Parts: sequence; C-alpha cells; structure tokens
Amino acid sequence: MKIMGRVTLVGAGPGDPELLTLKAVRVLRDADVVLYDDLVSTAVLAYAGPQARLIPVGKRGGCASTPQAFIEQLLIREARAGHAVVRLKGGDPFVFGRGGEEAATLRDAGIGVDIVCGLTSGLAAAAAIGIPVTHRMHAHGVALVTGHAADGEVEPDWAALVRTGLTLVIYMGMRRAEELQSALIAADMPPSMPVAVIAHATRPEQAAIVSTLADWPAAAEAAGLASPAIIVVGQVAALATGASVDSGQRRGGDFGQVEHTRQHVA
Repeated sequence: MKIMGRVTLVGAGPGDPELLTLKAVRVLRDADVVLYDDLVSTAVLAYAGPQARLIPVGKRGGCASTPQAFIEQLLIREARAGHAVVRLKGGDPFVFGRGGEEAATLRDAGIGVDIVCGLTSGLAAAAAIGIPVTHRMHAHGVALVTGHAADGEVEPDWAALVRTGLTLVIYMGMRRAEELQSALIAADMPPSMPVAVIAHATRPEQAAIVSTLADWPAAAEAAGLASPAIIVVGQVAALATGASVDSGQRRGGDFGQVEHTRQHVA
C-alpha cells in the first residue's frame, strides 16, 4: 500500500534567513519537494536539503503568476506520490498568503496538512525601522489590512478602521497609493498623520521613507520605492529610527512636514 505524503505550509518570514524559525529550517531540510513563492529569498531556499526538488510557483501583483488552482493540484499530486511537500511562502502562510485556501483544498482531498508559521512582513517591516506597531501612548492595537482588493471583493471599511485609532499596516498597497491616500483622508484621517513605507524589509536592499498622509505617495515615488513594500499608518510611524526623519519638524503631537529620505540597510 502506497504511503500518502503530507504537505507543510511554511512561512519563510520577510526575507532575512536568520528570521526563519528553527522548525521551518528542519522541515525544509527534510522536504522532498519545495514549492516556493517569488518573495522567498535564495538565502532561505539554501536551507532545503540536497534531495529536494525546488519548484517556483510565483504569484505577484502586476506580473505573470502561477494560477492558484494549478498550485493546489500540484501539491495534491506530489503528496499522493508519497512525498514530503513544503509549500514555502513569504511572511506567514495564514496572513495574506492564501494558506487557508490551500489547507482547505488539501484536507478536502484527504491529505494531511501541517502549518509552520512565519514572521509576517507587516510586523517585521515596521520593526526593521524601529516602529512599534503598538505603544501605550499612541496605539492600543494594530490592524493588518490588504490594500489590494481582488475583482469583485469589497474594499476594507476605511472609515471604520480610522475610527478605531489602531495602527494600520497595509499589505499590497503600493500600486494603489493615491487611492488609499484619498480613501483615508475621506475617512477623516488627518493629512498630518505619519506614514512609513518600507520596501524589501530585512533584506540587504531594504529602503524606507517616513512622511505624512498628505505626502506619502509622492515621497515614496521620489525615493523609488515600489512593491513589495509595507505601509504603516499611525502615530507610531513617527517613532521610526531606521529611516531619516527631520526631528526639528515635529511640533508637539503634530508630526508636521517631514523631510523624505531613503535609508539603505547594509
């Protein structure tokens, strides 16, 4: 009787291989097959064992992508062949990673699924430039939100989110920067609200700007920041230390007009 393989959904974290969990490293070393996303760095893939077949199944907005249905069928086929399969995703598989969809499809097919969580990029990016997404004086919580609504999907309720006073961490929002800016201002968020944009977080090419809601799309464009990037909106963004901020522009509780600069992390 043929032994059925299992699939492990593994979070690769934001990019720095030292931010992988020990469990992720162990599972990668034992895998027969690794299906990995575009955002998974080569340094992370280096932890796969020499026996593993590495299969790219990238999905990225604005680029040619591997169809989700194809990925799921490939996972099923490899598991039914008796292989130890790793589905390797940037960040955490259950935070905007379609991990929930894949896990449900696999379980419906009678295939065992394990989950190895990873450090989600939204939290890692903020921390990488010294932003605490929660802070007793500034934010009592954080909301992780997608800035990329798929066709037919309802937009996040920006007005409701603004009323909470939570730090907003926006994924996949750079292609809609001006739309997001307009939506937040229409929801009565002050134009002076601090906003940080962090691209390629934790990687050698990391770059970041700190600006205001009124100016951040232009500031990000001027700095050459594009996807993949995380947008942090809230008073805590003013606490950034890993992107140059003109502290002389801070006036009391008002972040004011900030000098837009770019920070490279070696």
